[in-house]
This record gives sequence, structure tokens and C-alpha cells, in this order.
Amino acid sequence: MSLFKGLVNGALAGAAGTTALNAVSYLDMVWRGRAASTTPSDSVERLAERAGVTIPGTEDQRGNRVEALGPLLGIATGMGLGAVLGAAGSLGVRTGPVGSVAVASVAALLVSNVPMTALGVTDPRTWSGADWASDIVPHVAYGAVTGHLLEHLPK
Repeated sequence: MSLFKGLVNGALAGAAGTTALNAVSYLDMVWRGRAASTTPSDSVERLAERAGVTIPGTEDQRGNRVEALGPLLGIATGMGLGAVLGAAGSLGVRTGPVGSVAVASVAALLVSNVPMTALGVTDPRTWSGADWASDIVPHVAYGAVTGHLLEHLPK
């Protein structure tokens, strides 16, 4: 498989995995009656602050833009990670079906939580068991879908 096809297949697999992650997160919100996480919009705020970028608009417009940029950041992260995993596969990295799911799951946890921790948006050391479950389960759903597709999309 060419590198380009690996990137495209990976991005598509990452998009499907991101949809699974979001669906599991929303089902958890419905099940437990919990509010949406503020970490995506908090991450946008911190990134803009660190980059010296002002998000334009009136107070309402700015807030709406931040609320939209948070999920877009998550989509970009999921598709980007999928593209990297797809590229690795096109370069000959083979992990097998179980390994693909495991690698995609762990990588998704890391690429989402490490930057947020570094930005001071969250601190996993303070999370409860329920917090960990509501983070791990959706990332495993991402890994299951992304890993499965990376193994089964035409090479």
C-alpha cells in the first residue's frame, strides 16, 4: 500500500473511530445524566492563549466559536491519529487485529490526555474511578473501530 493510501485509509478509520468515541461518550451522558465535558473548549482557550491568538467576535460569538472549535479539535485529533496509524501500516508496521485495537486505544488516550494535562486543563491524578471509566471506555471504542478498519480496509 502506498503512503498516501495509508494516510487516507487511516484518516477515514480515525473519522469512524471518532464517531464511535463520541457516540459512547454521549451514551454515557444519557445513562448517567452527566454534563458534557468542558475539556475540549478549555483546551481551545488554553491553546489560543499560549499561541497569542484572539478568537474574534462579540462575547457570545466568541463563546460559540470556542464551543465549536473544541469538538473540531477532537475530530482533527482522531483523524490525525488514524492517518499516522494508517501511514505506519503502509510502511510495514504490523500489529495484527488485537494489536491494532490496543495500539489505537492507547494512542488515543495519550494524544488526547497528555496535551490537556500539559496545558493544565486536567490532571488525571485527581480523577475518580468514574472519571477514568468515562475516559477509557470511549477511547477503547475509538481503538476498536479504528483498529478494525485499519486491518480490513483494502490495502
